[in-house]
Amino acid sequence: METTLIFIKPDAVQRGLIGPIVARFERKGLRLVGAKLMTVSEDLAKKHYAEHEGKPFYPGLIEFVTSSPVFVMAWRGVEAITVCRKLIGATNGRKAEPGTIRGDFGLSGGYNMIHGSDSPESAARELALWFPSDEGLLDYTPTREQWAYDPSDL
Repeated sequence: METTLIFIKPDAVQRGLIGPIVARFERKGLRLVGAKLMTVSEDLAKKHYAEHEGKPFYPGLIEFVTSSPVFVMAWRGVEAITVCRKLIGATNGRKAEPGTIRGDFGLSGGYNMIHGSDSPESAARELALWFPSDEGLLDYTPTREQWAYDPSDL
């Protein structure tokens, strides 16, 4: 099992897309093990996007991600990183395949709605940044049918 970091960016939060986006990951069968709505500090944004420092888009990226709340999540599952990246789709919403999050909801390359870790190493680094000391991460086994039906319904 892998755990990956996903966060819904300010544009999607402001558009009221938290629920529909979370539903995509749940319907796929991934396990949500951590979540929080938060405002991103400039320090955290710079640490998260350190690999882009010095690139022309970096200042705008930091300004964007700190402009409004984000919804941060940790998802667990078999090959969770690959599965999540496929659900998210190509960076530019105009070019992303229909059926992906960006393909269905996105119109922009810069305002691209969602971030997902791209490797096990990135996931470990990002999870440590956003959920320090496993803050809020839970380990449980979903029992979907037990919670979908009242025993008297069976």
